[in-house]
Amino acid sequence: MKYRVLAGALAFLAIGTLNAQEQNEEKSLYIKGNALFLPLGIVNLALEKQISPKYTIQGDVFISPWKSFAGHELQFYSASVEGRYYFNEAFKHWYVGANLSFAAYNAQKWNYWNDKSAINENGETIVNSNLYQKGFSVMLGVTGGYQFQLSDRWNLDLYATVGTSQGFYKGYDRTTGKRYDGAEKFNKSGEIMPYRGGVMISYKFK
Repeated sequence: MKYRVLAGALAFLAIGTLNAQEQNEEKSLYIKGNALFLPLGIVNLALEKQISPKYTIQGDVFISPWKSFAGHELQFYSASVEGRYYFNEAFKHWYVGANLSFAAYNAQKWNYWNDKSAINENGETIVNSNLYQKGFSVMLGVTGGYQFQLSDRWNLDLYATVGTSQGFYKGYDRTTGKRYDGAEKFNKSGEIMPYRGGVMISYKFK
């Protein structure tokens, strides 16, 4: 299933590139910032470039620098590239996209935000709220969204991405500094989940 999604995403991007080569008119470029995360001190910036009348390509970065946020590790750094197809025309109304992202993190998963306890493989008692994970993930997904035109140069972009996330991480107990997971190298996890989304304020450069 994962390989079918990957093949479809690559085909999507290839079609967009071929269409771009057939078009010679001036292409628009938008710079964007995610208003949803900014109040939390998290930066999410993007550039979206038109490559044909209905296709664009976007690159973005996501930076959450918090070593501690409300008592939880929340360091998260990611970069992604995305090809988009607009049903009307580029930067207007409904679109779908294929997204590829890479992330590195030192964070506490949301399902560890509790005080449940357990006995690990070494016979030690561990408490969820003391545990955090450090590693990286590769994500491949499908994006859906809608762009509102606010003026000639300003847009509002609402979007969300759902896909497969393949994670490689090590788990630590902050009270001891030791690993709690018992693995020799990396733990591995794979799941289908939403991993991007927000409200982008977009400004047209040209």
